Amino acid sequence: MANIESLEYSRHFLKKLSRLPRRIVEEAQKKERLFVVEPFHSSLRTHKLHGKDQDMWAFWIDYRYRIKFTFTGEGTVLFLDIGFHDIYE
Repeated sequence: MANIESLEYSRHFLKKLSRLPRRIVEEAQKKERLFVVEPFHSSLRTHKLHGKDQDMWAFWIDYRYRIKFTFTGEGTVLFLDIGFHDIYE
């Protein structure tokens, strides 16, 4: 897959991001920069979701935190949610 050309953020994502500890926000920013260049880098553990979220994907910020997203077009990604594993529920 090629680099990500455009990132978009849902209101829900931005609201949850604003409530996270600074350390997690900073780590999320680092992972986002890597994601834009190489979305399937092994350290991100990018994976397809299942069930009701079968059209969505997620990657790891760290062991506890994830970012849920979807590919909305060629080179465009929408970040949907950020948080613990419960973002999949």
